[in-house]
Amino acid sequence: MKVLLKNIPARLALAFATLLLVVAASAPARAQEEAPPTVLDEPVAQVDNYVIMLSQLKRENNEFRDQLVKQRGLTAEQAEAEIQKRQPEIILNLINEALLVQKGKDMPHLPEEVESEVNREVLRVAKGSNIPTIEQLEEAMRQEGMILADVKETLRRQFMKQAVLQREVDAKIYYGLTDKELHDFYDKNRDKFVSVTLSEVFLSLAGRSEDEVKAKAADLAKRARTGVSFEELVEKNSEHEPTKKTKGVLSEPDGKPRWFLVSDLSKEVGAAVKDLKAGGISDPIKTDEGYMILRVNERDDSFKENFVRGMLTQERGEVEREKYLRNLRKEAYIKPADAYKDAVQPILDKDKQQTASADSSPKPASEKKEKGKKQ
Repeated sequence: MKVLLKNIPARLALAFATLLLVVAASAPARAQEEAPPTVLDEPVAQVDNYVIMLSQLKRENNEFRDQLVKQRGLTAEQAEAEIQKRQPEIILNLINEALLVQKGKDMPHLPEEVESEVNREVLRVAKGSNIPTIEQLEEAMRQEGMILADVKETLRRQFMKQAVLQREVDAKIYYGLTDKELHDFYDKNRDKFVSVTLSEVFLSLAGRSEDEVKAKAADLAKRARTGVSFEELVEKNSEHEPTKKTKGVLSEPDGKPRWFLVSDLSKEVGAAVKDLKAGGISDPIKTDEGYMILRVNERDDSFKENFVRGMLTQERGEVEREKYLRNLRKEAYIKPADAYKDAVQPILDKDKQQTASADSSPKPASEKKEKGKKQ
């Protein structure tokens, strides 16, 4: 699907983001790892029966450094200063990861589901790279200085973390919302719930100049606006096979047109369609692979429960996830090594303070009454 979503489903977003991060960071990280070691590996913190090692922390630092330099444009010196400032946060993320992975391993069927997800993602990458077998993918990665087993382990931990948070936090928020909460949120945020169904004509940049493709896209948009059948333009011009088979309609797996929240579309796509009425044709939209023209087939801002539940869950999720992680840390045995105690212990002490504060806060009258009944 060529429509770019700003907030694609978390499971897919994580898969794409993780692989991009691994591919982007592995080469420079490995180059550093292959250099003669200056510091022997050592424990950073014990988390129940798991020990976080310095080598893990170095990998996290390397990946963060790569992001700071390549994506944010920081100098090497600025990046190093930022890494040192954020060291407690980076170690905390490793502690959270260890707790979530262990939690996931203890949940029925989840390890098997995660393993299947990892294998599907690896196959997707191989297929997208036109590599017919996993053995050939492994060899191609080896030539780039990467090890497939390492990438799979990174994916495995990322998928496990996300799956636990979705089951233990997000799902409970999603299914626990009342009708009143949903309608109150919808009434206060109605503009966020404009949704559309879309059709596309997609033109690839492969083997052509950008000026040529852009000019053709502009001509197709003009023809669509002057009455030429959009379906005909799709049939004769579109180069995205999945939507070409549906006459341009962006569809669900069951073949029904897919509804998109305009607020969830990428900035470029959202801007192109937000003011279009049903039947409206967008200007050509540039993507990484080419240009697309979109037609708004239907437009609606009525109450759709799944959209409202999803957005309200997302709004509340960050706070509730942090509460959940804090509770996991509180119940776990966490012992930082002496060299890292100054970075980690203040966070653990803060967890205890927040828990004590919550325990000592006045309880609702209904809760007190219920407690009295049990006694």
